Amino acid sequence: MNQHFKTISLILPDAHGELPYGMTNDYMFRAVLQTNNKVLRGLICSLLHLAESEVVSVTITNPVILGEAVTNKEFRLDINVILNNQTLINLEMQIANRLNWRDRSVMYLCRSFDQLNHGQAYGSAKPAIHIGFLDYTLFREFPEFYASYKLINVKNHQKYSDNLTLNVLDLSRIDLATEEDKQFHIQEWAMLFKATTWEEIKMLAAKDEYLQEAAETIFQLSADELVRKRCREREEYYQDLRNYEKAIAEREQKIERDRIEHEQAIAERDSQIRQLLAEIEALKAQN
Repeated sequence: MNQHFKTISLILPDAHGELPYGMTNDYMFRAVLQTNNKVLRGLICSLLHLAESEVVSVTITNPVILGEAVTNKEFRLDINVILNNQTLINLEMQIANRLNWRDRSVMYLCRSFDQLNHGQAYGSAKPAIHIGFLDYTLFREFPEFYASYKLINVKNHQKYSDNLTLNVLDLSRIDLATEEDKQFHIQEWAMLFKATTWEEIKMLAAKDEYLQEAAETIFQLSADELVRKRCREREEYYQDLRNYEKAIAEREQKIERDRIEHEQAIAERDSQIRQLLAEIEALKAQN
């Protein structure tokens, strides 16, 4: 065990019980990756199957001032990164299924790719990758832990371009991690994001230096009053969103129940009318 690991092991032993805020909180997600570049590098290496030696630089191009008050709760906490000054990466944590992820992610990807200035050659455009961390399954009929989508020919699967890539990490289906996912420790990152206790964090921190760096950074940020406050605001925002979505769903269910009851009442009335008409015809026939 090197000195770096020893230092972290001395920081975390007293942390126990429930995490104040884990990395599925999009503010904590942003804060950890912006605060510790080594964690960001390690995560990107895992997700893109890169060796550490292949990464020269990882730079966040849209940093925020951590702890600063946010007046617009709809503000975006996605992270724009430039890798080795040649690849644009957009990272976003999304735990609420707002039923718009496919269109939303495609739009973000296209915005990232559309970065040429007037007069620049198309060939100088940097490849763009959008990576979504979802806590729900995007395609329920085709569940997958870590999926990658590109432009391809629908008949023969010939790849059209490597310049646009959409990756989706389903945090709710870690059980579907493939051997390749495990080889690059992607399932361990997912477990870190989903961790809700310090005991889980410490168990994962023992696995490699990048996860240990992440554990230490979560610990440090959890002690920051302003960061905790912003995380709490995001939790409240998502709770309000869930309450709103629940109210909408209940209203739609009530409308559907009322519609069914109305149709049943009409059908019953029609049946009664038909029965009366039949009785009338029977009486006429007797006379």
